[in-house]
Amino acid sequence: MGDRTAFRTCPLCEALCGLELTIDDAGTVTRVRGDAEDPFSKGFICPKGATLGSLDGDPDRLAEPLVKGEKAGWDEAFEAVREGLAGVIGRHGRDAVAVYVGNPTAHSIAGPLYTAAIVKALGTRNLFTASTADQMPKHVSCGHMFGDPLAIPVPDLDRTQHLLMLGANPLESNGSLASAPDFPGRLKAIQARGGKVTVVDPRRTRTAALADEHLFIRPGTDAFFLMALVHTLFAEDLVTDRLPGRVNGLDDLRALAVDFAPERVASATGVPADVIRRTARELAAADRAAVYGRIGTCTQAFGTLNSWLVDALNVLTGNLDREGGAMFPRPAHMPVYRRKKPFTTGRWRSRVRALPEVNGELPVATLVDEIETAGEGQVRALITIGGNPALSAPNAARLDRALAGLEFMVSVDPYLNETTRHANVVLPPPRPAQTPHYDIALTGLAVRDYARYSPPAVPLPDGRPSEADLLARLAMVASGADGDPAALDEMIISTTLAKATALPGSPVHGREPGELRKMLDTGTLTEQRLDMMLRLGPYGDGFGADPSGLTLTRLRTEHPHGLDLGALRPRLDEVLCTTSGRVELCPSTFAADVDRLHAALTAPRHDGMVLIGRRQLRSNNSWLHNVPELVRGSNTCTLQLNPADADRLGVAAGGLVRVTSRTGSVDAVAEPTDSVMPGVVSLPHGWGHDRPGTRTGVAHRHAGVNVNAVTDEQEIDPLSGNAVFNGVPVTLEALATAQAR
Repeated sequence: MGDRTAFRTCPLCEALCGLELTIDDAGTVTRVRGDAEDPFSKGFICPKGATLGSLDGDPDRLAEPLVKGEKAGWDEAFEAVREGLAGVIGRHGRDAVAVYVGNPTAHSIAGPLYTAAIVKALGTRNLFTASTADQMPKHVSCGHMFGDPLAIPVPDLDRTQHLLMLGANPLESNGSLASAPDFPGRLKAIQARGGKVTVVDPRRTRTAALADEHLFIRPGTDAFFLMALVHTLFAEDLVTDRLPGRVNGLDDLRALAVDFAPERVASATGVPADVIRRTARELAAADRAAVYGRIGTCTQAFGTLNSWLVDALNVLTGNLDREGGAMFPRPAHMPVYRRKKPFTTGRWRSRVRALPEVNGELPVATLVDEIETAGEGQVRALITIGGNPALSAPNAARLDRALAGLEFMVSVDPYLNETTRHANVVLPPPRPAQTPHYDIALTGLAVRDYARYSPPAVPLPDGRPSEADLLARLAMVASGADGDPAALDEMIISTTLAKATALPGSPVHGREPGELRKMLDTGTLTEQRLDMMLRLGPYGDGFGADPSGLTLTRLRTEHPHGLDLGALRPRLDEVLCTTSGRVELCPSTFAADVDRLHAALTAPRHDGMVLIGRRQLRSNNSWLHNVPELVRGSNTCTLQLNPADADRLGVAAGGLVRVTSRTGSVDAVAEPTDSVMPGVVSLPHGWGHDRPGTRTGVAHRHAGVNVNAVTDEQEIDPLSGNAVFNGVPVTLEALATAQAR
């Protein structure tokens, strides 16, 4: 037959780049290039995407389940899961089982479709995800401001004239909570059309180096800086009201900002007062501007206040829901007519630390407490889906030890890694080339409305369940039922269609659900569910109501490279579901937390060293370090520190430095660089692959050190429960240079 070509969306980060795969007769991916015909990415590809073939063919990937470390058949593995979960639930109750969902799950079609069903089937309140190690402050701020925690405004990169970025490094991350292929090219285009890019960051990152202006800021002080911008806009009468009658809380925010004059926060932030004022004036004067804050602003003690103030600035400058400003994407699979309830938190609390539920989950920072602390409701079993919390959670070493004491653990993961080595059962999903793809989570964050479906490029071997089949069967086992996993999909389809036909405003209101069921795609049940979502979505055919509308068949056959649905359009009225029906510019919960911000501003300043994280272009958290092409070259897991701090410490490049915090210490290789401001050190996250019992040979040979040995599970943003990974107080000690490797 010879080589053939297949097209798909890259599943390795949030950028949604299209890929062109060359596949040989054996089903091996032999070449990966950017898909030049993809209307969104237009052929752009990064080093991660270029190695998809190596990841797909990694000999360390598990092809069969493991039961107690030994290969097993699928029926045997699921029976072991059934017995293990049933035993724990029978002895201790349903809350004795916890679920942890990692971020790779968001880069799949099956993860978003089935993980909620697993949690519901278990009936547990103990859900933990990577969101509280990453982005939960943004969900909380958008939930309180707009009513919907998933209504996240993204910068309209292709039309803005002024972009202010805080805690974001898209030249390394490829973008986050703002899906944009070729983010670097889009930033350069802003500059080419006469606009300005400003980056606020404790490091001069690659993104900061590209920007027109970089402002060094002390870690953890972004909220002071943002509040000073708000203060300046009010004090200098620079507020623009482009949403008259649609915003509550303007005067309340004005009152809160009074005490945060630039001159008062300058010493805390390290940003001069005149620079803060100029930044506010430039933001207000720009014809079209957007403020964008990302992981560096979320993973700190004031993460939710940061996320709130970012969008408050977009409102105050008249740039929310406006072309060239911060806009709400309109994903093709999400109906605009759905009934939404206003956002709330704290519907239940964690058992040990009484931390409030947020968005249906508890903070990952307290997972270890729930496992270690005896008593009614103690977590004794764990399901992990595409996650590695033994590396990614704060004070990960403590959690790693706790996992070893569980009564039962099952992991859905392609690798035996630092977390899954503790599992009694490991259920590996298929290779990427064998898996269909549609970005359910990430198209809701895209800087252009876009849709693309990628069917499997390589067929599954006989008897090998798809990722969707695996998760659906896990949900059935978790519920204690013996039925066909297909019944889960049928139930979801019938329930969704029944709700759609009963809801006024729906394109199928008043029709018979059974009639609609017969019209769905003839592919797999996963494809039928996606077809249903697309047909009911804002561009869909409404099951024939709009013959030119979108269906999965049309997307798959007429647009194999993806479909550009156009630039973002104003849609605030579709998004808002607050109780008032207005944007809540100053939610009472946030206003109350400003007291904590006041206290921090007047408290004695910590003059010691503080630790921040670091993104890397050839890495994505902990799950790409077994790809040889991505770990070649010089050691990238280094401790970056300012040369003045290195001189004071007496350490040269390549020397060993012991980094110590309340929770532990790591010995890291020093990399003096003036790209880090004095008083700050930086370690990348996702490393530390030196544990016994794993089967990731490449990663083990390039182990690095785990920054989360020195982050603190006791430190969280109280409004969101998000872990604090930036601004961690540490001490440094130079070790003998001869020890360095």
